[in-house]
Amino acid sequence: MKLSGDTYTYAQRPHIRYDAGMNTPASTVINLRTPAAQRELIDRAAQLQGKSRTEFMLEAAREKAQQVLLDQTLFSVTPKQYKAFLALMDAPLAENTALQRLLAKRSPWEK
Repeated sequence: MKLSGDTYTYAQRPHIRYDAGMNTPASTVINLRTPAAQRELIDRAAQLQGKSRTEFMLEAAREKAQQVLLDQTLFSVTPKQYKAFLALMDAPLAENTALQRLLAKRSPWEK
């Protein structure tokens, strides 16, 4: 949690995709150097998916970049909202008999 003026900022993992500009025509070149074994691995995987090396590498890199960025997404709340959030987190849990029953069972690997 970071305090910025009268606003608290929290990290979160939203379940959205970041696709800004992903449908525009390619106009930038990215050059890479890699060991031959790594290129062969990428080529085999791309072939299995019916994609070119470029398509495969860009898709993999884009997915990883999205994951990294989404892990760093922040949202801000006011002190009042933060206090309400803390109250919810500190409140006792409601009775959940189904969960208690599940947790009382032995795990399959313990049988």
